Amino acid sequence: MAIHVALSHITHYRYDRLVKLGPQVVRLRPAPHSRTKVLSYSQKIEPAGHFINWQQDPFANYQARLVFPEPTTEFKVTIDLVVEMAVHNPFDFFLEPRAEEYPFTYEASQTQELAPYLATAPLTDELKAYLAQVDLKKRRTIDFLVDVNQMLQRDISYTIRMEPGVQTPEQTLKLKSGSCRDTGWLLVQMLRHLGLAARFVSGYLIQLAPDVKSIDGPSGPEKDFTDLHAWCEVFLPGAGWIGLDPTSGLLAGEGHIPLACTPQPSSAAPVEGAMDKCEVTFEHHMGVTRVYESPRVTKPYTEEQWASVVALGKKVDADLVKHDVRLTMGGEPTYVAVTDRDAAEWNTDALGPTKRGYATELLGRLREQYGHGGFVHMGQGKWYPGEQLPRWALSIFWRADGQPCWHNPALLADERDPAKYDAEDARRFTQALARKLGVSTQYITPGYEDTWYFLWRERRLPVNVDPFDAKLDDELERARLRRVFTQGLDATVGYVLPLQADGDGPPSQHGQSAYHRVSGTQWSTGPWFFRDERMYLVPGDSPMGYRLPLDSLPWVSAADYPYHIEQDPHTARDPLPSGATVKHQVSPHQVGGGFAEGGMVSLQGTDFHASGASADGQSAGPGAAPAQALSSKFPQRNQSAAWLTRTALVVESRDPHRANGPKAEKAGGGKTQHLYVFMPPMQRLEDYLDLLSAVEDTAEKLGMTIVLEGYPPPRDPRLKMLQVTPDPGVIEVNIHPSSSWDELVERTEFLYEAAHQTRLCAEKFMTDGRHTGTGGGNHFVLGGATPADSPFLRRPELLGSLVAYWHNHPSLSYLFSGMFIGPTSQAPRVDEARNDQLYELEIALQEIAKQSSRYGQGPTAGPPQGGAAPPGGSGPRAAGERGGDSFMPPWLVDRTLRNILIDATGNTHRSEFCIDKLFSPDSPTGRLGLLELRAFEMPPHARMSIAQQLLLRALVSRFWQKPFSQKLTRWGTELHDRFVLPTFIRMDFEDVLSDLAEFGYPLDMAWFEPHFEFRFPLVGQIAARGIELTLRSALEPWHVMGEEGAPGGTVRYVDSSLERIEVRVSGYNDSRYVVTCNGRAVPLQSTGTVGEFVSGVRYKAWSPPSALHPSIPSHAPLTFDIVDTWMNKSMGGCQYHVAHPGGRNYDTFPINAYEAESRRLSRFFQMGHTTGKMNVAPATHSREFPFTLDLRH
Repeated sequence: MAIHVALSHITHYRYDRLVKLGPQVVRLRPAPHSRTKVLSYSQKIEPAGHFINWQQDPFANYQARLVFPEPTTEFKVTIDLVVEMAVHNPFDFFLEPRAEEYPFTYEASQTQELAPYLATAPLTDELKAYLAQVDLKKRRTIDFLVDVNQMLQRDISYTIRMEPGVQTPEQTLKLKSGSCRDTGWLLVQMLRHLGLAARFVSGYLIQLAPDVKSIDGPSGPEKDFTDLHAWCEVFLPGAGWIGLDPTSGLLAGEGHIPLACTPQPSSAAPVEGAMDKCEVTFEHHMGVTRVYESPRVTKPYTEEQWASVVALGKKVDADLVKHDVRLTMGGEPTYVAVTDRDAAEWNTDALGPTKRGYATELLGRLREQYGHGGFVHMGQGKWYPGEQLPRWALSIFWRADGQPCWHNPALLADERDPAKYDAEDARRFTQALARKLGVSTQYITPGYEDTWYFLWRERRLPVNVDPFDAKLDDELERARLRRVFTQGLDATVGYVLPLQADGDGPPSQHGQSAYHRVSGTQWSTGPWFFRDERMYLVPGDSPMGYRLPLDSLPWVSAADYPYHIEQDPHTARDPLPSGATVKHQVSPHQVGGGFAEGGMVSLQGTDFHASGASADGQSAGPGAAPAQALSSKFPQRNQSAAWLTRTALVVESRDPHRANGPKAEKAGGGKTQHLYVFMPPMQRLEDYLDLLSAVEDTAEKLGMTIVLEGYPPPRDPRLKMLQVTPDPGVIEVNIHPSSSWDELVERTEFLYEAAHQTRLCAEKFMTDGRHTGTGGGNHFVLGGATPADSPFLRRPELLGSLVAYWHNHPSLSYLFSGMFIGPTSQAPRVDEARNDQLYELEIALQEIAKQSSRYGQGPTAGPPQGGAAPPGGSGPRAAGERGGDSFMPPWLVDRTLRNILIDATGNTHRSEFCIDKLFSPDSPTGRLGLLELRAFEMPPHARMSIAQQLLLRALVSRFWQKPFSQKLTRWGTELHDRFVLPTFIRMDFEDVLSDLAEFGYPLDMAWFEPHFEFRFPLVGQIAARGIELTLRSALEPWHVMGEEGAPGGTVRYVDSSLERIEVRVSGYNDSRYVVTCNGRAVPLQSTGTVGEFVSGVRYKAWSPPSALHPSIPSHAPLTFDIVDTWMNKSMGGCQYHVAHPGGRNYDTFPINAYEAESRRLSRFFQMGHTTGKMNVAPATHSREFPFTLDLRH
């Protein structure tokens, strides 16, 4: 991520006459201890007739002494400087134990050496008073220095002073303002009076405009900037001189380039000397220009490059439309918080105390952009074995036709806002909703926690513990007991309204309903019977609607059970009706008639204007028939109770902190109670929207804000969805699919920006500074607007072509992957699972071609009813418009590949190409015509993701027009030998781009340089004897270990102690030189370019207690040598440390990409070759891994 900048500095003195110049001293050369690498330096002096003598002053600063033998009318100094702005961490230093806390004293010898830097000016009244404000309590030295530095930044305002010289500390404190040199000198004096050695620094300051703007703090300059600057350095035992910049309040970083460091400001003047008396005109110019920028993830493309990407995307899109591909693309990008990166919720846990808050804020931003007229639904997500709490799923639903399904967003509560609803509010809401729907309120049933269970649980506790502080090992159970006993066992949790949609019928009063009627749904309710006197809920932490004792309802035979069968995705849907706006009440239900014997159905055509009905059913209001005795409907023994309503709407008041786990509930629980409405499952979207409209009307009438939860609407192409869910360590966004290139670009960029504004980001790091993406992946989902539109069902050869082409080009698998690859990863390749799987894949692809030929004239699959293809475009199509005169049955496509695209355990989901949602007959959610590409790690920048999606769209267009027909390559062990090295991945990927360019899609390799730098970061480079040696990180497949015992079962770990690094040399003469790693010859292989060779080094980076070979120690550090075999001597070398070379074993993750880069750079040294005579044995080539030196072997 290095940036090279050229600094230009011109100092020009013009005299009104010829003058003689005395010896001039110029201090404009970077000091020897500058941490910023100087790539080139030039100093030009005018007039040209002069003598120059480079010197070092008593403090080791470079200075040029100039002598001018002839008089002159001008004196001009021009400095050109090129530096590498590589990030370094200013806090990366160690202190001697005695200096770790302030105050401390220097040793006697150091005090003598530092005498000039301890000399203090007289302690004036202003300075004494200001020093008295400094907190001198004992604390960490670095904390003390940061506080003093920031104290000056706050109290002394910055001003530009053109006058020569430096203000005294007294003057600066009185004025409360000063230039950088004034504030720097004040800090020097303050530190000396506090017993610390300090010196004045004059130098250059380079500040570059940031790639990413800060959300809530200073972002730095708007454009690149440089100037002369002054600051302070303090001497700390063990660390040496540490720079403090009181003008900014920061420690000196890579942008601070020291020129002169002296005890007094006068000795650090940039230009010093005498001349004859005259009038002087002074001119000064400074500028900075970027001369080189390596590919970096924070700014992957120039504007010219990005314009080319967009233009090619439009060209590919035009071809997709022309050939009627109807491709849609969605995805599952993941994000992590920019703060508290070490928290379990951002590393391993699916749930956590802050994750739902971040998700809610992100969802709100997405709703403002896309979900107009939609509603927010808090549902239940995945629930994996071993997880006590189910994961939540926050969703936005909105109608595809643009009509609103929720009119007033203010009625949907934000869980982060305060609220104080209780069980009485839940009762009122349930009753009002029942009346709004026109059903009787007499069957509204309160729910209670299971008294008998919790009394039993209390009796099981030890006699010497309090139930309110049960001290159980299970944290979740402790929180549950505390909550239940605090609220009381007799407290009402919420209210249940048995509710069922009875199908499509004429609406009451010919559509004059009491709410925005969406369809003519008739609602029915009915009694629930239990053995207990109350409805006791299943113990747990989920919403009440998931804890209903449904298994205690009267028995119903399997033949009579009212199963919910979702509509087939290929079934044609009529347009959704628009809702009426006229308010008109509907009569409550009368007993008898209608759906199922004994049900409660609405009495159509009768007005109802009453407003009262209690939960016990004693008054149903005017127009309602008397309630029928419940005993007459009580099911008899062994009688199938088919008439009972078995779905219900639930309303409860609940603390939202419960969903975030016991820690969050304990920290912030008990302060807020929101009203939750649990939606029942529905078979028809029209019914769901009808009920939703009634819920909104009820909330508006009562003036309540609610949270919708429970079952989401049935899957339907007439309703769009966007969802945010938790996954281990990340937040996952299920973005709605895009039908065009413009939509894809807009949605991807907006999502990244919305996440950034929410303080989420798309990058995470290991402790050593290596990028890992987010760890949650960025799965791309390809399909059609409807299953009937899916290009993979309409043309199965397209899917086969992608699978085969991906297999033949391993770069497509590994360039965009995460760090964990191999047969046990989250997305293994076909040939990583089993050796014979490739043979079976060939047969499967042959069968697809055979079946396509059998069922149609061309490579086209279609619907059962066939039909001609509609005109071009990628927008939604009506069901059945799939094209072709004949078809290959879609289920046959699924069954042909389902048992091939799996991992080593047979898991169909954890596969590089996941077709779980293509057309599995097992469930409606599996018949969506979707292909999920899972081997993509989350790129840090939106445009990097868009470039990946452009590549996918180009490949789809290419294979739609001309299917891939080449034989599958048997890579064998070469896959995890040659193709885990970045050089060979690059060569293979260049072949992919050449193939697409020949087809008319010229993707530029420069568009993917940021991806290479992201996945294979540069470790370091050295040059010796014309040979350049480059080290880059490579991939390493991790082994899964055997099962080990753990609480509650067994676990399997991966051996992540193995790492691999690529060694690439150019200008190499293999007949004379050899490259070694830790004294062993590296088996370099030619790349086909003269003098260029590549190999990998596999090594054990650390020694975990459980590893593949626990007796083998760590191989770090790695020492690389370029050995001259004629002289048996190393001509140069470098060292790479796996951990910090000074023993700083980080226990926290880097907070951003800059700290991550500084950690990586601190572990590489362009020195450290092996000394003495070297007799190197020839390299031995492994039969399985000829491109790899395995230091374990």
